[in-house]
Parts: sequence; structure tokens; C-alpha cells
Amino acid sequence: MKKTAHIISHTHWDREWYLPFEQHRYYFIKLMNNLLEQFKKEGNAFESFHLDGQTVLLEDYFAVHPENREAVTQLITERKLHIGPWYVLQDAFLTSSEANVRNLQIGLHDVKQYGHVSKLGYFPDTFGIYGQAPQLLKQAGIDTAAFGRGVKPTGFNNMVSDSPNFESPYSEMIWKSPDGSNVLGILFANWYSNGNEIPVDEEEAKIYWNRKLQDAEKYASTNQLLFMNGCDHQPLQHTIPQAINAAASLFPAYTFKHSSFDEYITALKENLPEQLQVIEGELRNQRTDGWSTLVNTASSRIYLKQWNNRCQTLLEKIAEPLAVMDFLAGGKYPREYLRFMWKSLMKNHPHDSICGCSIDEVHREMVTRFEAVSQMGEVFVQEHAAKLADKVDTSGGPEGGIPLIVLNTTGWDKNEVVTKTVDLKVVYFSEMHFEQIPAYLKEEETSAYRLVDEAGNNIECFMEKPVVEFGYDLPDDKFRQPYFAKRAKLSFAAEDIPAFGYKTFYLIPSEQPEVVMQEQAVNDDMEMENEYVHILFHEDGTYNLTDKATGNTLTQLGIYEDTGDVGNEYMFKEASNHPPITTKGVRAEFRLMERTALRTVVEFTHTLTIPASADVQLEMERNSLIWHKERQAGRSSETKTIILRTTVTLEKGMKGPIFKLIIDNQATDHRLRVLFPTKLKTDTHYADSIFEIVSRPNTHDPEWENPSFCHHQQRFASIADNEVGLTVATDGLQEYEILQADGTIAVTVLRSVAELGDWGYFPTLEAQCLGIHSAEWQVLLHEKDVIAASAYVDAYQYKVPLQVIQTNAHKGILPSEYRFVKWESEGLAWTSMKLAEDSDDVMLRWFNPAASSVQLKASLDTAANSYKSTIIEEQSNHSSNQYIVAGYEIITLGFRKGERL
Repeated sequence: MKKTAHIISHTHWDREWYLPFEQHRYYFIKLMNNLLEQFKKEGNAFESFHLDGQTVLLEDYFAVHPENREAVTQLITERKLHIGPWYVLQDAFLTSSEANVRNLQIGLHDVKQYGHVSKLGYFPDTFGIYGQAPQLLKQAGIDTAAFGRGVKPTGFNNMVSDSPNFESPYSEMIWKSPDGSNVLGILFANWYSNGNEIPVDEEEAKIYWNRKLQDAEKYASTNQLLFMNGCDHQPLQHTIPQAINAAASLFPAYTFKHSSFDEYITALKENLPEQLQVIEGELRNQRTDGWSTLVNTASSRIYLKQWNNRCQTLLEKIAEPLAVMDFLAGGKYPREYLRFMWKSLMKNHPHDSICGCSIDEVHREMVTRFEAVSQMGEVFVQEHAAKLADKVDTSGGPEGGIPLIVLNTTGWDKNEVVTKTVDLKVVYFSEMHFEQIPAYLKEEETSAYRLVDEAGNNIECFMEKPVVEFGYDLPDDKFRQPYFAKRAKLSFAAEDIPAFGYKTFYLIPSEQPEVVMQEQAVNDDMEMENEYVHILFHEDGTYNLTDKATGNTLTQLGIYEDTGDVGNEYMFKEASNHPPITTKGVRAEFRLMERTALRTVVEFTHTLTIPASADVQLEMERNSLIWHKERQAGRSSETKTIILRTTVTLEKGMKGPIFKLIIDNQATDHRLRVLFPTKLKTDTHYADSIFEIVSRPNTHDPEWENPSFCHHQQRFASIADNEVGLTVATDGLQEYEILQADGTIAVTVLRSVAELGDWGYFPTLEAQCLGIHSAEWQVLLHEKDVIAASAYVDAYQYKVPLQVIQTNAHKGILPSEYRFVKWESEGLAWTSMKLAEDSDDVMLRWFNPAASSVQLKASLDTAANSYKSTIIEEQSNHSSNQYIVAGYEIITLGFRKGERL
């Protein structure tokens, strides 16, 4: 049968990478203008162009050329220019579960105005792909995915290795998620540039096609051959019609077609063999030598991952649920502003951006974007929390009491020690001359206070000494109102705060003395404990952690390890001939910072001497473009001192201690990790991934040669035997490794390198991360594994704080304690609550982390029943309030708009 060569013109457009965004945009505008001219040519045989699967590029173009919107729209409608389905080509592992969904939702929402979307799960250069991608795609009505990485070695300058041992013998395969969902997978086995710069000259074309046809046929399972006419930032090839004519005349046994993915996939499906290789779960290049997996982008410029985690949490775990709660109480849901915040954040999500593997200018601009998203999210939460508080009836509290409403925006009931700065007395400039107010407030006697709940029960609390500070209001109906306030920090145990709900407390004057901090001397045996755990510190800063319920103890956790790194922003390579330096046995200086009935805080400091940098050979190897695998550079004989200052906090109700490390990094070319040697004997471990708590082997496949076996994580990594488990939950620390010798979880907290690391030498001095950096994590000791013990609930709630709003006594439509959503299920993990993109239906999402089915019951007071939806919020006609959730299933429920409160 005659074979068809499908030639798809495209460009893979990283918005920022080896050039900053605006310089890349300059060249993209040239490309788009040339493309429009090409399509206009009379008698033109230029049929199609694939615009890289991301709609953000149209925003980038129309910001400069809004007058061309109609012409571009017509090309899309006519299916000549192919766009979507994503908003950006994100990194799959370093962006959250909900960020991956929002990326698809917003991309599909935006393409509606253009009339046609490319229904292809397009992952051309994604640095590995999560295992639940087929389930997400199928729920979005997409049954085919195309990807360049994950199943075949790809190295320096995107050179594809011809290894015989990759997972599929064909470039076509079946890709299956843990729940059984599957899509047709198309691997760019010869990369997405295998049809680039096709010659028109007959002699050149003969040589070109003799090689290219053979390369494609080697992996194709059908007579439909794919040739990608483009590459990274590739300009338009105007001569494609002539090049196709030349090829057709030289190779009459083939049909050469200027094609699109729509056409290619249709023809491919009609010719697929009955059996294709089935690839299950994650695409992480497990069956390669391990030297080009790009996994260490998870630890490049860790400060970016920390910023991203905080911004994602702010939007998806606080702002969106809070906006829904206010909506259900009669408020307006600001859908457009939420979408704007998400778009602003997702502009930092492309793989060369969030991965930290671009030039320094790119990442400076990213920090500015993160700051902007943080500013937007913070004022959004502040305003909507205040609006919701205004609707709560606080008139029944004790006379003279200051109402404090504690909001829980997560899907689980929550216990947490909260700290809130409370204004005890406020004097506005309109009431007294501003120069007199501070003295007046300082001189006024401050009474003692106590905290009570709605029933009048005393709540354990601690208040710091009041201070006088400036503040201001921004009313909706008048000019800004400045004031001075006497205010104090109040800490208290907020217990049993309902999921998707709130509880009201009252701070009232009292004759009882204020709670004071209990000072204690530091002993050689520094200890901390609450109702759940006991911690005993050793003089080197390591500690024994005991679960008080079971008596299980893990010993000497928390060792810091420093290793030389002569790799780059993409990959770690340990320096030669220099063993790791650790804090084991290095005496730490301890200081007790706080000890009350609510909280104990201990600080300890290490002074660690390490090599100042790599040795001089590394600079030669960088300039010579020696691939990281082949480098032999070691560490310098010159040394530097780095200060590691660790603060440990254990509060009432915490399931495990929280650590914050402040690093004064004065050295270059190195990696710092914190080690948790569990001594647990097991072959596998768990890690939080995208809609999955994935089980991974502790040892690599036979093909793996790299001594390092690092992995991505979202919120946590966990290891367990049949009795004991340890989970390390983190705040934007997304790289870990399991050291098989003693079951150690090794979490990277800092990595310092100095070059981009692809297709040339691009120095990136700011990737050395000199100066002050921080890292935070929580250590959870539990029975069995993280799923069986439901320890993932605590890990997911880590760094999602309760919101505390000070208000006044007033009438309201809401009671003093309320739960907006009720749900019951043993074993589901909640991920989001929002309104639908195109309706006022309330959408809630969970996933099942286990293989067994579970039951889910969910209801709103304003909606008796719900419907089962997809991730793109398609409504079903079935109405219920009870569902069976299959193993590993992602379930979204929609609650149709009813009468609001």
C-alpha cells in the first residue's frame, strides 16, 4: 500500500528561554506576519500551520497587532491555522494538579472565540509527563496525545538516541492511566524537527528524503508517516509547496501531503495495527541511561518553585473556595478576575520558565510576575473574606467582644494554632489630630483579654504586648481613612473549624492576667512534644521522632548533606573525587525561642565549611561544551563558610514538627539536601504527583547508568514498611531521592549551578543562588503507608492556612458557625472548589489515591443533588448526591445554581 508522508508545518515557541520574553516575542511577531502573508499569496498551496498547542501566543501577538485579529480568526475557522488546547505549554510535573486543569480549561475557553481547536494532547517538549494525563485528556474529549520525551533517550541539543530498549518498538502506542483510561500516544521518535528545512533542490532533496523516510519507517506502525516541519523558534519555511512537489517527483511511491494533526490522526487511526504496545502511567524515561531525563530542573532555582507553590495555593486552595463561599452567601463571583490571576500565574508555567533552565533575565521577570500574582491574590482574599464576614451574624457574642471569624477554605476539618494581629482600639485621623493619636493610645491602659467561643467556653490563647501602628481603610463609598491602632498579635488554638466553613470566636476584656511566654533554659537534651509526637534533639541537630500513640521512633533524622555539582540547570552531576560533606557529628548551637502551651519553637545553627566552588577544570569543560555526563571537574581547595539556621516549630494539634531552614549561601557549584534515614526496608515508596499518589520503585531499571536517581514530587515524598511510615511534606521543594542503603528520603533544599546547559554555552550566574535562601518542610510519622494512614490529608493541608478576619458586632444572614459544603468519603483527596467557567454551577473535585472503589456523598444547602462532570465542566443529566468513585478516578461534581442563602 502506498505510504503517505504527512508534513506538518509548525514552530515550537518557548516564550522565554535563551532570550528574554520580549526578544523572543520580537521574532514571533516576524513569524506571524510572515505566516499571514504566506496564507494570502494567490494560488497558494500552503495549507496548514500548527501553532504549538498554546493559545497564549495569540495574546502575545495581538498585544502588538490587534488589527490582525480578524484575519487570524478566519484562518483558524478555516482550519488553516491550528491552535490549542492548552493556554501554555506547561511543565507537567512542576505545576499543580489544578494548574494543569486550569491550563486546559482556560485554553479551551479562549479558543471558543476562534471557532476551532486542535483536539490533541500536545506535549512536544514536556520534561516527562504525569501518569494521569490520559484520564485528564479523555475527560476533556481528547483521545490522542503527542509527546517528545518520556519513553526514548533525548540528550544534548535534543539529539534523540537510537536505543533499542525504549518502551515501545513503534512511534505509536497506547498510553494508559492508573484508572484504565487510555489514549493513542504518538511519540516524536525522531523528534519534532524530523521534517525541518526540507530542500527544494532535487539533489539535496534526494539525499534528505532517503534518510528521513528510512528514519520514520523504522518506528512507524502504519503507512502514515509523520514529518514535523519546524523546531524551536523555527522561522516559517515559505518554500514548503515547492519542496513537496520536488519530493513527489523524486519518490512517486509515496504521497507527500502538507497536512495537519487533524488529518494525520484521522488517517493514522484508520490504519493502526490490531495490537500496539501499552505504556502505563508516568513517562519519565525510566528505560534510559538516566543522563538526560531533565529531572533536576526540579531543583534549579528552587526559589521559583517556592514562589509558584505559594501562588498556586493562594489561588486554588484559598481564593477560589472563598469566592464560592461568598457567592453562596449572595455575593458576586469574580470569574474574570480569577481567570486573569490564573493567566498571569500560568505565564510562569512553560517548561523553560518554571523549570529554572533559562537565562537570568527570564527568571528575574518571573519573580516580578509571581509578586504581581501574590499581590492580586492577597487583596482578593482580604476583600472577599471581609465581605463574607459582613454576612455573618456576630450580634450574639459577649458585650464588648471583638469578633474573630476563622475561615477554613480546605476540604477537610482543620485544627490549627492561628496568629492574628488584632486591633484593640482604633482612632481615625478624622477623630483626633494625627500627631496626638500615638501618645494617646500608648498612655491608655490596656486591659487583659481572654478568648471565648460562641458558647462562652474559654479558648487557650497567647497575646503579645500591644504596639501602636499606622493603618488605613479603603471604603467603597468614600476617600481612604487613615488611623493609628493599638494592636497585638494573638495566637490561639482554632479547633474543629469545618471544611468549607467557619467558626466565630470573641476576644473580650478580662480581669485575668495575660498569658505570658514561659522561658526555659536550654538543656543538652533539647526536647519538644505535643499530644501527637515527641522530639529529642542531638547535639548535631539530628533528632529522634516518636509517635506517642504507637511508640514508633525513627532516629537521627535531619542530616544536612552538601555535594559538589558540576552539572547545569537541567541535570545534576556530582563533582569528582570529593565525598559529600554532612552535618553529622557537627555540633549545632541551640536556642529556645518560645515555649507556651500552644507552641514550642527551637532554633539551632550549623557553621559548615565547604569548597568555595568547583575547580578550574569546570570552566574549561563549560566553554568546550562538554556534556555534563562526561565532565571530570572536582571541587576547589579554597573553602567558604555557609551558615545553616534551622527553626523547628511544634504547635498544639500538629501531627509533626515544621522546619524552616535559612541558608546563607556563599559557595557555588554545589547541592544541599536534608536527609531522613528511616532504615525502613521496602522496595517502593510514594510521592505526590498530579492527581495521583504514585508508587515508584526505590531502584532503577537495568538501563539506568546515572548514579543519581532523583524524582519529581508535588507536596510530599513518603516511605513505609508494613508498620511504620515517614512522610516529608514540603513547600515548593520538588526534588527528592530515595537512598536505598538505609531507606533515606533525601530532599533537595538548594542547588547552585552556573549555566543553562543546552545547545551552547549560556552563563547563568544567578542560578548559583548566592545569598539568603530558605526552605520549609513538615515531618509526619505514621502507621503503615501514606494512603492507608490518610497522612496525605495532613500533607495537603500543610501551608494552607486558616484565614482569620476581625469584624464588629452586627446582624447577618449567616449563623456564627457554618459549613457551606458537606461531603463524606473514606479515602478521597479533595483538590478544588470553584464556579464553572461558563455557568454559576459550583464545581468540586476529588481524586481517589487508592486502587479500591470508595463511596462519595456530597451536598450543598442550596442544592439537594449534583451531577457528575468532567474536568472541563461538561454537565451530565444524571442527578444524585451519592457516587461510587473507582480506583484512581478523578471525580468532579457540579451543583446547579439554586436559591442562595
